[in-house]
Amino acid sequence: MLPLVHAASGLLAAVIGAAHLAPQPVTIDETAPVITRDAVVIHAPAGRVWRIQTDVERWPTWQPGVSSVVKKTEGALRPGSSWVWSTEGLENITSTVEQVERGRRIVWGGPAAGITAVHVWTFEPTEDGVIVRTEESWTGEPVDANTEYLQEALDASLDHWLDNLKRRAEQGV
Repeated sequence: MLPLVHAASGLLAAVIGAAHLAPQPVTIDETAPVITRDAVVIHAPAGRVWRIQTDVERWPTWQPGVSSVVKKTEGALRPGSSWVWSTEGLENITSTVEQVERGRRIVWGGPAAGITAVHVWTFEPTEDGVIVRTEESWTGEPVDANTEYLQEALDASLDHWLDNLKRRAEQGV
């Protein structure tokens, strides 16, 4: 009987240890001076929405604010994937994927013009489509120097992004 108890306690310790070692979700910087959260319901299959959002090289075809994207890594987005892009007057943004839960969640971030961004996207399938949630934080000297203006800019940018994503996905493209 004693070996069985010992084996069970060893298994429990292994399970607890594995849970403890599981990576925690990357989140935005909740202490950042600029934080935007937004969401939209898109009446399209979740897979289509995910494909459109994660095909970064095609962003300029449906996001008017995105002027260029150069993907630096091949294949589907995964942790470590990166690209350089320009949007809304910010040039040569280098974004790197931090976490991916295919079809459900993607996190990327990186520096641009002294601003460090963390951007989290979540996709929640529903009966008639998907709820897309986005949240982004900005830190850095330019943010500290002009917080109100950059807050308004990020709010507008993410609102337009979601509107364009919704329009593109619901067109069936």
